[in-house]
Amino acid sequence: MAITITERAAKRILEIKDQESRPESAVLRIGVAGGGCSGLSYKIDFDNEGPSENSKDQLFESQGIPIVVDMRSFLYLAGTELDYTDGLKGQGFHFVNPNASRTCSCGESFAV
Repeated sequence: MAITITERAAKRILEIKDQESRPESAVLRIGVAGGGCSGLSYKIDFDNEGPSENSKDQLFESQGIPIVVDMRSFLYLAGTELDYTDGLKGQGFHFVNPNASRTCSCGESFAV
């Protein structure tokens, strides 16, 4: 079960990558960290290095964007879709995670 990105999210990711003058080889790194009001919170950033040859990072591609996830985070994120909205209810990236049993109202943390 891969991690996917919607077309809207891909467009915004490419805009941010360009604004931050990231190298063409930079990948999107998605992860999970302890914390947040529901117990686990999402992490998203660019990684200029990508996965190392000896790592157990999982590598995916969606909408032409390479995505790297460490193995521990992948256990919580398998099947997740990253979306982006800029509507009246808030602007930003949103994770649609089928593994989350509950999420906080802001959508930045979850529990399994």
